[in-house]
Amino acid sequence: MFENHPGGPRTSDPRLLADCLRTCAECAQVCNACADACLSEAMVGDLLSCIRTDLDCADICAAAAAVLSRTAASGPATASLLHACIAACAACAEECQQHASMHQHCRICAEACQRCINACEKLLTSLG
Repeated sequence: MFENHPGGPRTSDPRLLADCLRTCAECAQVCNACADACLSEAMVGDLLSCIRTDLDCADICAAAAAVLSRTAASGPATASLLHACIAACAACAEECQQHASMHQHCRICAEACQRCINACEKLLTSLG
């Protein structure tokens, strides 16, 4: 889509931007699904922190994906949002990793968060 936009992408590597957008959107979906799965677990009370962290991460990743879908998304607000996304994903990955051996949805979520961290860091580096 970026290549077909009249303004074009405002980054030296549109693939990094597209990858980050896709990874943020995927992470948002996975975090929402993990929170929903946690709500279905028998010991849901033990997963309250995980659910909250999942939902926070999902909202921040969704916001990052929305902003990144705009071609002018390369200013200081975008960088701040990418940093927030990295922080939210790190917290979520850490929380989910604590439950990963018991709950596959937490393992999958932690992995998605790590991929999102990597994509956001690569894009931040390319934006300077």
